[in-house]
Amino acid sequence: MRFRPVSAGLVVTELAEMIAARAPRAWVRLAVDGAPVAEPARLADALGEALRLRGRPVLRVSAGGFLRPASLRFERGKWNPDARYDDWLDAGGLAREVLDPLAPGGSGRVLPSLWNPETDRATRAPYRSLPPGGVLVLDGELLLGRGLAFEHTVHLWLSAPALARRTPAEDAWALPAFARYDAQVRPLHTADTGLRMDDPAHPALLDDSPV
Repeated sequence: MRFRPVSAGLVVTELAEMIAARAPRAWVRLAVDGAPVAEPARLADALGEALRLRGRPVLRVSAGGFLRPASLRFERGKWNPDARYDDWLDAGGLAREVLDPLAPGGSGRVLPSLWNPETDRATRAPYRSLPPGGVLVLDGELLLGRGLAFEHTVHLWLSAPALARRTPAEDAWALPAFARYDAQVRPLHTADTGLRMDDPAHPALLDDSPV
């Protein structure tokens, strides 16, 4: 794999300009995927702000609002990496409530969150309408390879040693889930844009990424 160093600001600017240049009346579903320590939400927030400055309506959504209830997530135990990979995300709910309404011919009516994993209750969030030409900016983990529909995907990749080094000890049980993801889905290559984030202050772009 060949990477070229880039600044975080340049990544945000060029991605935002590329997305903003798409058809002005078409919705764009943009995913920023990565392990929690890669901070996909931080990049998603920056992209959302940059797109608003370029005149695109933006709806920020986190896949963390579409986790399954605890009774399903923890059926195989609270610290089971295969459950983290297979069972935590309600991919069907995410598609139904967020992605499908923004497909061509969709309603544009999106539910920004479904389930609060802290309280283990429905969020009862109100639906929001994203006008044509709007951009959904979704952040989350283990999003690729599930058949979810996006117009553009970004993956924040860490090498296995960097991921292990930066993951807090209490979360190390989940490392096999990310190793499985890397082996089975190859998200760095599957994503439209791949960024190496071993050093968050000095990201590097996979050479064939369109940025």
